[in-house]
Amino acid sequence: MKIKWAMLSLVFIFATVLTGCEPLKVLDPKGPQARTTADVIMISIWTMAIVVVVVIALYVLIIRKYRASKQSDEYEPPHIEGSLKLEILWTSIPILIVAFLSFVTVKSTYEVEAIPKGYTEEPLVIYASSSNWKWHFSYPEEDIETLNYLFIPTDRPIQFKLYSYGPISSFWIPQLGGQKYAMADMVNTLNLAADVPGEYTGRNANFSGEGFAQQTFSVKALSPEEYDEWVNEVKATANPLTEEKFKELLEPGHLGQSTFTGTHLGFSPPPAGHHPSTKETDAEGDSPTEEKGEENPDENNMSNMNH
Repeated sequence: MKIKWAMLSLVFIFATVLTGCEPLKVLDPKGPQARTTADVIMISIWTMAIVVVVVIALYVLIIRKYRASKQSDEYEPPHIEGSLKLEILWTSIPILIVAFLSFVTVKSTYEVEAIPKGYTEEPLVIYASSSNWKWHFSYPEEDIETLNYLFIPTDRPIQFKLYSYGPISSFWIPQLGGQKYAMADMVNTLNLAADVPGEYTGRNANFSGEGFAQQTFSVKALSPEEYDEWVNEVKATANPLTEEKFKELLEPGHLGQSTFTGTHLGFSPPPAGHHPSTKETDAEGDSPTEEKGEENPDENNMSNMNH
């Protein structure tokens, strides 16, 4: 009786606590990459649930059917050599499950790594760089920069170029896609897109020091018209980003949201080895990488990746 009441109490406590929980962000996708990720998670959950239910059902069946109390005292089990068919069956089932999940994982990985399909416009490139404990977002196409917040257009691919001015950070917007590392010596690319206007939350999902828990940023997905209005407003009202100001922003600490005209890509370029777009090329035709005297960016990138 005591065990019964204890179990009922636990169920009541869990039900009470979980009613106040928000739905998991990764299972509430707002873009194609996030939907692919959510689908893979649900496929994995249902596959494992089926396995668990079957195993528990067989366990209950066996202990009830073959329990000792059903047999007479003189019962002696027969000698059985084994069954080749049963051996093949319970060996092949796990192999098929693993093969199925492997296929789903590999297929979805290629999908989320590629630029989302079905859009007419070219991806909007945004350089997302981390520092202790902030996120700097550079829009070379718009020639603006934001701190700790993102405005992005809906129905257009967004291509993030990730790197770090400090320890390794993990860039993650759960409702738009998976996470990827931002590192100090190379540039990683993350392709996302937002189909639904709204406000989302991003964060650093990798421990990078005492302040990493507050290294968050807000993401606002706007219609293309609203996004253009925001860009024009920034260009008309924001202060320019100077090299001195950027050095101040790199100092460890927590800051609020800021907006600037211009980007830091000109005086503090990304790590060598990335492939800058034409928007990043200066008037003389030299990219930030070329200004640092790198003769073979691809060779440098391979070297960095090997390290």
